[in-house]
Amino acid sequence: MIRPKILLVDDNRLFLEMEKEFLQSCAVQIYTARTGKEALDVVRLVLPDLVFMGLNMPEMDGAACCAAIKSDSDLKSVPVIMIVTPADGEELERCRLAGCDFILKKPVNRRDFIGTGHRFLPGLDRMEIRIPCLTLVVFRIGERAFHGMSANLSTRGMFIAFGGEVELEDRVNVNFLAPGSDDVIEAVGRVAWKNTGTPLCKPSLAKGFGIEFLDLPLHSAHIIADFMDRAEDKGAKPVVEGAYVADCLF
Repeated sequence: MIRPKILLVDDNRLFLEMEKEFLQSCAVQIYTARTGKEALDVVRLVLPDLVFMGLNMPEMDGAACCAAIKSDSDLKSVPVIMIVTPADGEELERCRLAGCDFILKKPVNRRDFIGTGHRFLPGLDRMEIRIPCLTLVVFRIGERAFHGMSANLSTRGMFIAFGGEVELEDRVNVNFLAPGSDDVIEAVGRVAWKNTGTPLCKPSLAKGFGIEFLDLPLHSAHIIADFMDRAEDKGAKPVVEGAYVADCLF
């Protein structure tokens, strides 16, 4: 599974740990830096999908780092969210002039943090969470047609119980009846992982494979999201596929 890269930047280690805690149930790759200079090096090295940047730091502060990112033609598309103390209007203006994409004001709670990140990485809060879902899935790999049963589902992908063989990175065209709806969902995905071997990689699941959706129509994504909300409201226990996978301090 391709995981979006998020860079967290702050000279306060406790604040970094809090931000990592906010992201622990999200399928993202986390990098950290504690100065603006370190952050700029990380951005150039890994080209993150999103940056949460503190303002007051040694060597190079957050505003200067953000300005350097936005003035670089290779980096300027990287979204930068500045995190500041709201009482200081001068600091807010510095962040705006630096070209940041959004300003998040302290104190920061998880709901605001994830909600703001969601603006730039849609589905951030559901990247790891899947809801148990048993439904027939018809799928094609190349010219071959097969069928299996889903075990769980999210707007990011699904697990399909299947006794045959597939290969990692196979492109998969799937069709299935939307849970609680008469709509047929059609999506294109890729084989992200396989539950094979003896014993199985994940004994709690049948033999099969997990797919990541690469092309899911917006209407279908909304149907799946509504299903997930209804299922959780009824007490369905979400399946957490994992947590953040990297914490690199430069």
